[in-house]
Amino acid sequence: MAQKKLLRFSQIKSFSNVAEYPKDMAGNWTTFFQKPQPLVIELACGRGEYTIGLAELFSDRNHLGVDVKGNRIYLGAKKALDQSIQNAGFLRTQIEMITDYFAPAEVDEIWITFPDPQLRTSKAKKRLTHPRFFRMYQKILKPGGVIHLKTDSPDLYAFTLLSLKHSGIQPLETCNDVYALENRDPRLNIQTHYEKLDIAKSQKIHYIQFSLPDAPLENKDEELQTMLK
Repeated sequence: MAQKKLLRFSQIKSFSNVAEYPKDMAGNWTTFFQKPQPLVIELACGRGEYTIGLAELFSDRNHLGVDVKGNRIYLGAKKALDQSIQNAGFLRTQIEMITDYFAPAEVDEIWITFPDPQLRTSKAKKRLTHPRFFRMYQKILKPGGVIHLKTDSPDLYAFTLLSLKHSGIQPLETCNDVYALENRDPRLNIQTHYEKLDIAKSQKIHYIQFSLPDAPLENKDEELQTMLK
């Protein structure tokens, strides 16, 4: 298994649709995709099923999956190359460094699909819907840009609602059972490897859609942490 990982790490270095810890990419993603289109990013993209699925649904947008694990990115990147999906690409980096790779208002939309819920209270700040990440997203997302969370974790779903309330943000849409919806958004039908595993054993998929305010969000992280204890 270790040899397979090393091989994949080596191979993605030659993939034209993968950028690994690139320098001077902020403001230059149009050049990377070679087509000026709205930019949609997927955070914690894993094997890239959502990045690929969205790219197939919307050829008029560029889709970029972001993850630190190159052996997972390899799977999505190779599929995009094999199937000539030119509006799908991948960025290998830590999500905590996201503001280094995008110019202000360069990103049109963000998807957060089945991220690690970081269930320990002591690790709450690592959750991708913690307000400290909201402040990062504000720096790269266009005004009015939409953020989507899809998760099988009821704990992360509840935490995200709390984070939004604590930040004074009213969600645009919430749903605690996506597949119970009639006439649901076709984007919600895309399934990831981790969704199929149902790691949380919840047998339900939760979804939240929200936008961030234009005004900078106040840092009230310690107050939120106290509420979690």
